[in-house]
Amino acid sequence: MEAIARAWKTVVRTALPGPWRPRRVVGEAVLALVMGGFAALLELLSNSGLAVPFGLAVAVLWVLRRGLPATVLLAAAALAGWAVGPVPLLVCAGWTAGARIRRVWSLVGAFVVGWLLFTATGVLKDSTSLSPKLVLPLSLGFFLVFAVLPALYGRYRAQRRALLDALRERNEQLLRERVMVVHQARLRERHRIAQDMHDSLGHQLALISVHSGALEVDRTLTDRQREAVGVLRQAAVAAMRELREVVGVLHDESTALPPTSGPAAAGPPARGGVDGVGELVESSRAAGTEIELTVEGERRPLSASVDHAAYRIVQEALTNAHKHAPGAPIGVALRYEPDALVVEVTNSRAPELVGARVGAGAAVSGGQGLAGLRERARLVGGMVHAGPTPEHGFRLAGVLPYEGAEQDAAATGGAEDWTVDGLPPVEEAESRRRSPAMGCALGVVVVALVVLGLLVWGVVAFVKGTNDATVQKPMYDQIRVGTAETEVLQTLPRGNDFFTDTYKGTGPEAPVGAHCRWFVLSGAPGAGWNEEHVARFCFRDGALVEKQEYVARV
Repeated sequence: MEAIARAWKTVVRTALPGPWRPRRVVGEAVLALVMGGFAALLELLSNSGLAVPFGLAVAVLWVLRRGLPATVLLAAAALAGWAVGPVPLLVCAGWTAGARIRRVWSLVGAFVVGWLLFTATGVLKDSTSLSPKLVLPLSLGFFLVFAVLPALYGRYRAQRRALLDALRERNEQLLRERVMVVHQARLRERHRIAQDMHDSLGHQLALISVHSGALEVDRTLTDRQREAVGVLRQAAVAAMRELREVVGVLHDESTALPPTSGPAAAGPPARGGVDGVGELVESSRAAGTEIELTVEGERRPLSASVDHAAYRIVQEALTNAHKHAPGAPIGVALRYEPDALVVEVTNSRAPELVGARVGAGAAVSGGQGLAGLRERARLVGGMVHAGPTPEHGFRLAGVLPYEGAEQDAAATGGAEDWTVDGLPPVEEAESRRRSPAMGCALGVVVVALVVLGLLVWGVVAFVKGTNDATVQKPMYDQIRVGTAETEVLQTLPRGNDFFTDTYKGTGPEAPVGAHCRWFVLSGAPGAGWNEEHVARFCFRDGALVEKQEYVARV
């Protein structure tokens, strides 16, 4: 029983592949009812007594078309050959089979068997009223139009979708690889900068420290000079310490993509962070500058890069204020907003520059300091604004996110500004592919319409030719021997040698000296599948001298 249950579950999963969400179940049920009702309506219009059975069969096959495309195609072909109601199902089954049957030869085999079933059921239903020459071409043309053509378009759509998915995945892979290449290039540049700083600045600061240390112990210097040299040596030592920290940060690959969690993020802030802003303010106040520090909002934890960037903004702003507006009052503000830390440093105009904007103008034209601040803020996902105030002072402000959005900036690597070897990002590539795809779809539609027109023309020409080569049984019986040839020819169809050439020379021996015409005799019972009723009319001296009805093999 367990084996039977497992086999039953396997059959159900194969025939009804999921996932079956409520919305999809409702949609499939509605479409199944619509297809079944339409098939039953067509059967009623054709005066068939099998409207209900055909409607139920079409509804069931519609539900099974996705899981069993080949089986549904064969069943729809067999039903469509017998009745007109399942023809819409045959179109949908052909579309589904073309899209879901992956192997080409399996698809071709399914359609060949489907055409044979379609032809066989049609022959079984109308074997007494249709000629084999009519059944085979008509069934082939009908099956090509209503089954093969939808399958070709369905397969084109499926292959196009698979191609676009593959292109999208390839594009995304190239983007990821490009991000990695850019990241590695940045790391190499950081290492190069660190090495240059270590080799040049480190050496020069070491020389300054050594020479200032030697001067500090020189006995010829006064106490005031020795104190000044000591300050110089301490400044050199502090500069060397900060240089080592900067070089260490540049060499540390983890700072290229700063973590938002883990030991590195949870560690103590870098030296000279927000905690060091107070020392900067006190140093400026000790130098005689009027300065005020304001802290607003609840203090939030900061990542190391954001903490250091805030310190550098204050340091650079104070340096600019001392240089361009000496003696001017300075205000330093740290505001903890809900999503970012706002660092703002303002100074009024210098006393000796009243009525002028020299200090502000000089600060605005600053060089590497402000550019470095902007780059530092960008790396952490923030921004820096610098400019004059209405009171002819200067304002430098920075907005820095708490969690250090530099992770996102470094991860993307500025991908919005570049392409991968000429290949644009996914959205642009998709828009560029859309136009060729629409052109291909339009081409397929045009080709399909041309093929359909040719098939319709062939069917019309075929039907007209068979009508010209066919004589109905009542007409044959009305024609009498001895009637004038012209009168008989006016009564008979025009004839078509394409359909009657195979009958020439068959049947009883023709009268001597007579010329004959052959026609297919329709409505005469008794012929087998490979036999055809033939009517022969022979003329001599302008009159009908013989008419013969016989059975010929085809």
